[in-house]
Amino acid sequence: MNPTENKYHVEHNKIVIFGAGKIGRSFIGQLFYKGGYKIIFVDIDPVIVDRLNKQKNYRIIFKNGKEEEIIVRNVEAILFSETINAAESVSTAGILAISVGKNAIEKVIPVIAKGLILRYKHNPDCPLDIIIAENMREAGHFIKNQLIQNLPSDYPFEKMVGLVETSIGKMVPIMNSDELEKDPLMIYAEPYNTLIVDAKGFKSPVPNIENLLPKNNIKAWVDRKAFIHNLGHSTAAYSGHYKFPNAVYMYEVLSDKEIFNFTREVMHQSADALKTVYKDDFTEEDLNEHIDDLLQRFCNKALKDTIYRVGHDLIRKLGYDDRFVGAIKLAKKAGKPYDKIIKAMSYGLCFDAKDANGNIFPSDLEFIKSLTENFDNAMTKYLKLDPVTDRYIIDGLKTNYDQLKIFKSRNSCKNQING
Repeated sequence: MNPTENKYHVEHNKIVIFGAGKIGRSFIGQLFYKGGYKIIFVDIDPVIVDRLNKQKNYRIIFKNGKEEEIIVRNVEAILFSETINAAESVSTAGILAISVGKNAIEKVIPVIAKGLILRYKHNPDCPLDIIIAENMREAGHFIKNQLIQNLPSDYPFEKMVGLVETSIGKMVPIMNSDELEKDPLMIYAEPYNTLIVDAKGFKSPVPNIENLLPKNNIKAWVDRKAFIHNLGHSTAAYSGHYKFPNAVYMYEVLSDKEIFNFTREVMHQSADALKTVYKDDFTEEDLNEHIDDLLQRFCNKALKDTIYRVGHDLIRKLGYDDRFVGAIKLAKKAGKPYDKIIKAMSYGLCFDAKDANGNIFPSDLEFIKSLTENFDNAMTKYLKLDPVTDRYIIDGLKTNYDQLKIFKSRNSCKNQING
């Protein structure tokens, strides 16, 4: 084999992961490393990239009462700005993963597209499966549209690209600066390690990876993640911060019986809609067990997950296509009640938690201010709610929000939440 041919030879045991962040390293990288894969990260952070290339490994500390450690080895990294190297790595990958956050996906798509073009040129019979490790609904549709805009009109997309949506259920807390100074590559995470993937999204055989769980109806599992896990987590953060504005950690507010019970009730109200819409995928027993497991994980003291991390970025988390509004619309579609979900979302409108440096997330500050200036405008401008078809949500939020503001000003609701 001559050097040119070797350069574009597909390495079937190599995964290229766009995003060397918390999920990329603690979850996707770790799973595939344990499955015998070589790990290549593509990231914008030169410090992380440089250290990964020097160390060739990184540590994950699992937090759950007692600490367990795993060292992920056989690791390399490419700086995102090195677009040629990144594209060539895509062209020879055995599988690809994207874990950059919803807002950064459009930035990485052109580089991935260049890699797909190279791959088709040199390996036209070797499709590439892309694991979309993002907390997004309709992620495959979104990424397909983005890729097609960056590929030639005659590119055989359906033949060459598999888009594998996922349900990401792993919780990874923010680490403080002291911890990061000691080892910038070390990462804390909970022990939960199951990655649910779309079985129908693969063009090649599903990798034989422990804890990779293929599902035929991925939409049901993505909605379960959004409308039970994400919904419940945010509910606890928002209602907990409202009642205990000085609390820092999730386990603190969830130790309060009323916060815990209210969170559970909200999750069960959403689960009632899920089991109605997805009756072939979930039973009541399944969802009850899932809720109990999640609540136990939310209360993990060792994880030290902060209220700020779980709750901040209100415009996204309260938006028209995310956990609260999505659950409300699903419940309406199923003919099920959603009053508790609207109440939980209303607590989010009062959320002004600060990070470790005492700062409110910038867009949260802007959004909170807009609510007091023109509530309806804030709903349509920031959350993208429709002033007509979503009127029932807007009016329900306004009623609850006004009550919460009154109660808070009178100091009569700080120590009482009625689910």
